[in-house]
Amino acid sequence: MKLKQEKVNDITVVTLRGEVLDASVVSDFKSEITPILQSGYHVVFDMSNIQFVDSSGVGAILSCLRTLNAGGGDLKICSLTKPVKALFELVRMHKIFDIFESKDLAVGSFS
Repeated sequence: MKLKQEKVNDITVVTLRGEVLDASVVSDFKSEITPILQSGYHVVFDMSNIQFVDSSGVGAILSCLRTLNAGGGDLKICSLTKPVKALFELVRMHKIFDIFESKDLAVGSFS
């Protein structure tokens, strides 16, 4: 899994570039995201490319949220595709995460 990182003011926007976040890529995701989480306080995950997430992918995203919250930071998610949005609603992740339609809205929510 490749991640694209960009800074918008003091917010780190991470675009997940693969199409899946599942058990086959979650260890790569964790190793790539760890240094980003350590250097960022406010993070947005742009998931516009992701078409499928399994339970290990959901667990990895939850782990990112816990890591940021422990340091006083926060994680927002934006641009969910229809299948991923349906999954997040099914497993109630939309109650845990702040989810936005666009990157601009997610970034603006930190203000």
